[in-house]
Amino acid sequence: MQYTDLLKKLNADQTDPVYLILGQEDYLEQQIQRAFQNLVPKEEQEMNIGNYDMESTSLGAALDDATSAPFFGERRVVFVRDPYFLTGERHKGGPNHDVDGLQTYLEHPVDSTVLVIFAAYEKLDGRKKIVKTLNKQAITIQIGNLNQGQISQLVKTRLTTKNYTISPEALNQLLFRTDSKLSTMMNELPKLMLYNIGKKEITVESVDALVSKSLDQNVFDLSNAVLQKKSKQAIDIYQSLITQQEQPLRINAVLVGQIRLLLQVKILQNQGFSQGDIAGTLKVHPYRVKLAMQSSRHFSMTDLTKGYTGLIDLDLQLKSTQKDPELLFELFLLQFIDQKIA
Repeated sequence: MQYTDLLKKLNADQTDPVYLILGQEDYLEQQIQRAFQNLVPKEEQEMNIGNYDMESTSLGAALDDATSAPFFGERRVVFVRDPYFLTGERHKGGPNHDVDGLQTYLEHPVDSTVLVIFAAYEKLDGRKKIVKTLNKQAITIQIGNLNQGQISQLVKTRLTTKNYTISPEALNQLLFRTDSKLSTMMNELPKLMLYNIGKKEITVESVDALVSKSLDQNVFDLSNAVLQKKSKQAIDIYQSLITQQEQPLRINAVLVGQIRLLLQVKILQNQGFSQGDIAGTLKVHPYRVKLAMQSSRHFSMTDLTKGYTGLIDLDLQLKSTQKDPELLFELFLLQFIDQKIA
């Protein structure tokens, strides 16, 4: 079932006995939890809503709650989180979990209880009997690995409910600056709406002004400055990152990854791969591939290769010497501009 379909059914007070919320996306998880909580009148929520974290609480306690009759009400909602016993993970210590009891419950759920299992994992261990039963008995909602189109639509829908619009350029910039992370985007919307309260339209100028760049975005600018051989701009960005307490090794690792992506994208483009094919082959978000395709066309294979190998050498120096990282970066930059990298 899709996330939007689930909310429609819950808002219409249409429920099933067991739900599995698979994947990790904080914003959607919060929206889903709120929708389930609203199934229980506010005055009954304290007694008829249970939250159980399997890292610290036994599964048996959650099942005891699920099998109990509602307290002066018609429905009980029980949330189970971090059910690592559904995965291939091994945990030392912690509570003992009555997995057989859950198996029995799934086969004969209590009509007055809605059991909601939040499994913030990419996938479960399908070899396990309990997982097979859960897949059969529960309504599954996948909230992880949203594509760019789904994320964009959720953002636009959220704005529409507040009578706002967002320009395509602003939406793309918001995707870029937040690394296409839905929860981060949703957290940025209130201040963007307040800033644009007059026209009720989110503009690219407001995104540029209010949404901070992440390390990846700063390094994206840094890699372009390096490859364009703009030494002053590159050094200014690098020094700014150091001032922001970013570690030189981390900066260099992201920089290596960015130029490697440009190199891979250029190679695959030359072989006739489309944007979608490249994203699938490299397992990279399509928007990152789109930006890489736009950037890589401005750089030669020679510059990309020499930049990449030079940064690998810089990484070794950062790990093996006590020399000043900024000095090492400046030396790399000068060598790259002079095309003397071996």
